Amino acid sequence: MTDYALHLDAIEKVYNRGRPNEVQVLRGASLTVEPGEVVALVAPSGAGKSTLLHIAGLLDTADTGRVRLGGRDMTDLGDRRRTRARRAEIGFVYQFHHLLPEFTALENVTLPQLANGTPDRAARARATELLASVGVDHRAEHRPSALSGGEQQRVAFCRALANAPRLLLADEPTGNLDPTTSDTVFAALMKLVRETGLAAVIATHNLELAARMDRTVHLTEGRVS
Repeated sequence: MTDYALHLDAIEKVYNRGRPNEVQVLRGASLTVEPGEVVALVAPSGAGKSTLLHIAGLLDTADTGRVRLGGRDMTDLGDRRRTRARRAEIGFVYQFHHLLPEFTALENVTLPQLANGTPDRAARARATELLASVGVDHRAEHRPSALSGGEQQRVAFCRALANAPRLLLADEPTGNLDPTTSDTVFAALMKLVRETGLAAVIATHNLELAARMDRTVHLTEGRVS
């Protein structure tokens, strides 16, 4: 099988199945992303893009369909193996940074590596390198509350890439920022993605940002086109 970074095959997801308020969010959604490819996922609010990203990232399960990462079928993994796969192979970025407030920027990027078994010195060195690559290494010893919104999100990008995943999933990563900061932060994200060569699926409402990615797909009526 071709070593796709991500392959979603006929994903279906229904909430409140069998109840009067049953909602089918995904209706056979399929998506393939090649290594090194950056794909924009464009969809209106409530269309199910977050659900699709959560299934792709092994945070949720589909009712039917298959999820493959790097050619390996992840669909039927148990909770422990799904957790290991998420930690080692997938990076997540959300609209809000979700940094740990009691830790510095450097520590926020170091901690995921320690959880993955990386020695402390090597983890701190990689964290410093990542922060420098997006221009926030001079803020490494500051806690999130002392950082601007754009700085916080750049630190969140570094944290997502700390364990050198094969896939980045980002859900409206610049949606909480003003246009100027959004553009700066998006450029930093693309720099990181291009330098590391990983695949990325980035959900966004911003068509200008989507146009700067390799390909745009749309999620409508539960299907990807």
